[in-house]
Amino acid sequence: MKRKFESLVGRRGKKKALVAVGHKIIVAVYHVLKAKEAYKEPQLHENPRKKNKQVKNYLNKLKALGIDINVDFEKEGRFFTEQQ
Repeated sequence: MKRKFESLVGRRGKKKALVAVGHKIIVAVYHVLKAKEAYKEPQLHENPRKKNKQVKNYLNKLKALGIDINVDFEKEGRFFTEQQ
């Protein structure tokens, strides 16, 4: 739930993020009560495209600060840096 809140705060604001997380909790409670089973936290998988986008974003911020770094992205999402 924390991950969902943090991803929405930047785009929608705190109030809308709280309502969205509240809705997510209500839906989860409904399914727990309907199935009469204990709540299981969903498995979170890292998205390599999102990670690469974040790395590129941070590299652009570093370039704006005057630091140049060369990065090679491989198919598996790994990256290597060399500072010049």
